[in-house]
Amino acid sequence: MSIVPKNKTLLEEMRALLRRQGYAYGTENTYCDWVRRFVKFSNVQSRIEMLENAEQKVERFLTHLAIKQKVAPSTQNQALNALVFLYTKVLKQPLEGVNAARSRKEPRIPVVMSKKEVAKILALIDGTVGLIVRLLYAGGLRISEAVRLRVQDVDFEFKQIIVRDGKGKKDREL
Repeated sequence: MSIVPKNKTLLEEMRALLRRQGYAYGTENTYCDWVRRFVKFSNVQSRIEMLENAEQKVERFLTHLAIKQKVAPSTQNQALNALVFLYTKVLKQPLEGVNAARSRKEPRIPVVMSKKEVAKILALIDGTVGLIVRLLYAGGLRISEAVRLRVQDVDFEFKQIIVRDGKGKKDREL
């Protein structure tokens, strides 16, 4: 038996709502994948089953991710966000008081290159690749942002670069 409201599956309904609300395609796929995993883990067969003891089901799933699968905190948060969207926006039953075991992030000391090391590396790279690497380093650009830059995005008069459609489809100036 599948979860079918109004001739649409739960995932189809969720995907359509994510699109209407302007979520990124990657987020759409990720959220739907988390819902698929949750349904499989919880072994629910209908919307009614999903709504029964929803908080406990979500807690068990998130705790399983943290304890058994040892996922990173950001991964667990991503799963929680997908389920909050599902219950709040699609099923119209907001989750209240989910107290799952949380994943722990092991503290790491960042590895930072010295200015001399950076200068040596930049000296070895020239041409278009060198320019892109310098933009990545000095401007804090993501690779996709640097590759999409156009001449008209560089304002030589004001000495600034306009990064268009960055993360979250936002523009920013450097």
